[in-house]
Amino acid sequence: MKFEKITEEPSRYQDLEKMSVRDILRGINQEDKTVPDAVEKAIPQIEELTTVIVDKMLAGGRLFYLGAGTSGRLGILDASEIPPTYGMPFDLIIGLIAGGETAIRRPVEDAEDNTTQGWADLQEYHAAENDVVIGIAASGTTPYVIGALKDCKAHGIVTGCITCNPGSPLALEADYPIEVAVGPEFVTGSTRMKSGTAQKLVLNMISTTTMIRIGRVEGNRMVNMQLTNSKIIDRGTRMLMERTGLRDYGKAKELLLKSGSVKKAIDSIKAIDSID
Repeated sequence: MKFEKITEEPSRYQDLEKMSVRDILRGINQEDKTVPDAVEKAIPQIEELTTVIVDKMLAGGRLFYLGAGTSGRLGILDASEIPPTYGMPFDLIIGLIAGGETAIRRPVEDAEDNTTQGWADLQEYHAAENDVVIGIAASGTTPYVIGALKDCKAHGIVTGCITCNPGSPLALEADYPIEVAVGPEFVTGSTRMKSGTAQKLVLNMISTTTMIRIGRVEGNRMVNMQLTNSKIIDRGTRMLMERTGLRDYGKAKELLLKSGSVKKAIDSIKAIDSID
């Protein structure tokens, strides 16, 4: 089957510059509504990859996201939210972008076309067989990402990918491809829109499910979140009161801050109760 970039197909909407603000907004919203349905169809693929990630992480491995442009930034965003949300080390889930840190804010010319730099970037972190590398590219043709996955395969590292073009060269290189076919963008070829939204949803699903399965959530609560600001401290205090029956907000807050997390505070109370 011939590979075709459906993400580059013409928009279903014409003469955008002649549309009213409301009509533009409605058109974008209509297109956005189709994204969750496309993601739903890919759940079996997402499940396979996530299951492998959980197994690797429980065995001491890490997860790498690798992308260029919007795809790279989304990977970095997801990775950066894991430590404060789940109290995990910053080097457990790592986001890498073509062009390095400069490219997070500004495009770096030709960075995504370098076929060897992706592997070089991974080697700065000594990526090895216990790890999993996910290449993210809406087009499925980004050389930086494809080159990295080829090298990963040669070194026995499990790979996955998130792309929005079925049958892409990237998907063919990945051990566990995730293909979310969202179709043409509202603005032709602007894959930061539906494609980016789809990638973000899939990343949320992968990292959240992984954190739950490795024991970083209890019930439906983020009991290991870092106490980085007053809002989170208040949330943690109320969570602790709810989970333990403590009624004194001040004492609960003091215990939380002393313990460093809701989980540790709960464990300390259980330890005292067991002695009593």
